Amino acid sequence: MSNYYPDSALPVAESGAKPRNWLRMLLMLLAVGLLAVCLIGFHAVKATILRQVTEKIQSGKPTVATMKAALQPWQAHLSAVGSLRAFNGADIAPEIGGVIDGVGFLSGQTVPAGSVLVHLRQNDDGAKLAELKATAELDAITLTRDQRQWAAKGVARSVVDTDIANLKVARAQVAAQQAVINEKTIRAPFAGRLGVRQIDLGQYVAAGATLVTLQALDPMLVDFYLPQQALDEIKPGGKVSVTVDAFPDKNFTGTVAAVNSKVDSSSRMLQVRATIANPDGALLPGMFATVSVDAGKPQMLVTIPLTAVAYNPYGSLVYVIEDEAAANGHIEKKAFQHFVTTGAARGDQVSILKGLQADDQVVTAGQMKLHNGAVIKIDNNISIPDAASTAPQDH
Repeated sequence: MSNYYPDSALPVAESGAKPRNWLRMLLMLLAVGLLAVCLIGFHAVKATILRQVTEKIQSGKPTVATMKAALQPWQAHLSAVGSLRAFNGADIAPEIGGVIDGVGFLSGQTVPAGSVLVHLRQNDDGAKLAELKATAELDAITLTRDQRQWAAKGVARSVVDTDIANLKVARAQVAAQQAVINEKTIRAPFAGRLGVRQIDLGQYVAAGATLVTLQALDPMLVDFYLPQQALDEIKPGGKVSVTVDAFPDKNFTGTVAAVNSKVDSSSRMLQVRATIANPDGALLPGMFATVSVDAGKPQMLVTIPLTAVAYNPYGSLVYVIEDEAAANGHIEKKAFQHFVTTGAARGDQVSILKGLQADDQVVTAGQMKLHNGAVIKIDNNISIPDAASTAPQDH
């Protein structure tokens, strides 16, 4: 039996399905469009805010300190480490052994040349000397008598010759004994400052044992080594500056005294010796020293403060100030990056071999706020160190 429905009896659900689907789709499209509009608006607002902040940052003029590059005489230096030694220095020791019979000095005393330092006990040395002198006098008398006899043909010539030889031997023995006595009186070979006494009264000392050290402290010598390539740049009379750890804020100045006549074959280094004035005795032998010596002749170089140079993997750069006309017709000061080739440094300064000219105005402080072509504001109320030496000189 077939199902038959009249037109008026069609199901209501089937007739209303399509309008409801279209309505749902329309609502979904409206929601998606509204979401898209919100996203677009959010990004537009964010871009506007970022643009305004960027423009505000760029419109602000960073404040920097500047200084003009200067053309100055520049003396190249070579650095080395060395050791101080006295102009004259010796460990005083006896040539023969003996017992200390007298001490004529105090530890740390300054003594003149020839002053008696130590007496060794002489024992019977004086008696032996008197005996040898008596023998020598007898030999002299015998020689005189035999010479008269030989003149009268009373003795042979050989007798006179023997007398002459005996007298020479006796006098030599007297001189040898006198030398032994003299060796037991130990004197200062030169003027200088004594060290700490190493002996006591009544003590036996062997030959060569150190009694005390004696050092002549003014002037002082400093020995140091330089590469053989420096041979043509180092000459006697060149200026030397020395610092020691004991006095880190003081420079001791001197001159090159001598350059060794050969190069060390193992290290290929050249020994150099310089003299340094030491009137107050502050420097002592054996001190470790840092030496700076003039190399070659002075030359004129462009110098700027060390703080003006920015070092990075691509090279050393400096911000140079240049005047440039703005859109409103005013003159603005802008900072432009210049790559430079730096040379040696001294104190607060560094030499520029390439990339700058004298009187170029460079930024010395505030570089971190700059970019290439930045418009800047100059404030030089705070002075930037630009001294050729950071250490006080010793006058």
